[in-house]
Amino acid sequence: MTHPCAPASPEPGPPPAAEESGLSNPGQPASEPAPAPDATPVQVETPAGAQGANPVASRSGRAYEGVVQWVEDGIVSGRLRVGDVLPAERDLAAQLAVSRAVVREGVRALHAIGVVDSRVGAGAAGGTVITAVPTEALNRFLRMHVALAQFSLLDVVDVRCSLEGLSARLAARNATDADHARLADLITAMRDDDLPPDVFNACDTDFHVAIARAAGNALATDLTVAIRESMRSPIRHGMNHVDDWPAVRARLREEHEAIAAALADGDGSRAADLLDAHIRRASEQLLGDGAQAAGDTA
Repeated sequence: MTHPCAPASPEPGPPPAAEESGLSNPGQPASEPAPAPDATPVQVETPAGAQGANPVASRSGRAYEGVVQWVEDGIVSGRLRVGDVLPAERDLAAQLAVSRAVVREGVRALHAIGVVDSRVGAGAAGGTVITAVPTEALNRFLRMHVALAQFSLLDVVDVRCSLEGLSARLAARNATDADHARLADLITAMRDDDLPPDVFNACDTDFHVAIARAAGNALATDLTVAIRESMRSPIRHGMNHVDDWPAVRARLREEHEAIAAALADGDGSRAADLLDAHIRRASEQLLGDGAQAAGDTA
């Protein structure tokens, strides 16, 4: 029987680099049928007074970041939308007054964060296309930045409590029978006294993520997943080194059960209060006195 705390899906590898001759994806066979969007390449408007100069490189210490900035500005302003095709590498390089290598590097950076995708094909069927950022790409980006930024534990805990409190209130109203069943399965799994701390931690993470998903707010879910995942290693470390792990485990189970019961009763305020107390108490006991930063796994 499949354990309810299934391991996380492997992280997708980095996107393939663009070909030297253009922006097509060399990892995609040329014979594969390509989608044929109606979008046409977006026309680049070179800033006034920038002729003969580099209109983007001066905005960043690294030239390729100017290409990324140009795309970002276009998305924020609404000039670039999902499905729009960027100009061909040669055209974009000429109009932004940078080399094709700089454009290529900028496109690679945009690939890495999931903002663009490359399609093989002639004319409008091919090229580099603005795409909606996949949830996993956003989660990975947030996880890394939360971990690397070394935010104080108090900052992380406060944000977690706010986000998960919102999720609890929404989940109390929006959770389906399947959502409640998922929480019940995770609680049952955590009742196993032989469960190693690492697996218990996986179940614990899944429990919090399941509440966020039951809320029905995609942004709150992604932020909750990213922050909770960024805390996975330090929490696991705490579970492996805390005094009297069986007693801590029993308390965590009881708190999870109370939260799930409040959600099943449709009492979002109580569930939010219980989550707040649960997160703060567990963080204090498993992560120390607050001096440890979010990304510190030592």
